[in-house]
Amino acid sequence: MRDYQWLYEYCLNRFGSPQALEAHLPQPRSAAELRAISDDRYLSTMSLRIFRAGLKHSLVDAKWPAFEQAFFGFDPEKVVLIGAERLEGMMQNTALIRHLGKLKSVPRNAQFILDVQQERGSFGALIAEWPLTDIVGLWKYLAKHASQLGGLSAPRFLRMVGKDTFIPTDDLVAALKAQQIIDKAPTSLRDLATVQAAFNQWHAESGRPLCQLSLMLAHTVNH
Repeated sequence: MRDYQWLYEYCLNRFGSPQALEAHLPQPRSAAELRAISDDRYLSTMSLRIFRAGLKHSLVDAKWPAFEQAFFGFDPEKVVLIGAERLEGMMQNTALIRHLGKLKSVPRNAQFILDVQQERGSFGALIAEWPLTDIVGLWKYLAKHASQLGGLSAPRFLRMVGKDTFIPTDDLVAALKAQQIIDKAPTSLRDLATVQAAFNQWHAESGRPLCQLSLMLAHTVNH
């Protein structure tokens, strides 16, 4: 794999100036900012990510105020009490996206958030304190304990809330292949560990957030 200096120079050449490059790169939230996000907002964003999967984002976003109303502002303590009968009733509500599996995920994830809250004080504490050097471990934790956060949904959810992470998009996977780090999309524990190690090295060399390194790498292919 090439070092960070090569990556920086490649992107600098593409964007034309350091200022243009920096303006293009995302900024993750700090640990303090992640802790300050309330658990209802984490549940809302988690649910939004789940409903966005496979659908046009603008369609889901336009309906989200109706979801906020139907799910009591995503207050986990209220949402966890929603039973099967109420969920079935939501299937008749044309203001919502009527997907029973995804609707069922909301109270399940409310319980997950309450469990984390009981253990750590808040869901934000879990997100804030998880080390970036094992961000794939957080993906696996969310995929295991939450409902419908498998695949790319966990890293996309983390990006939405501002937790620093890379996301193995098609462009990033192509870039990692070109760097001979992996030979296919990283789904196995071994491949994920290999990708994490590469990002840890670039992070150590540059001090840059993972989300910035991820986007910079994606720009080295198909552009």
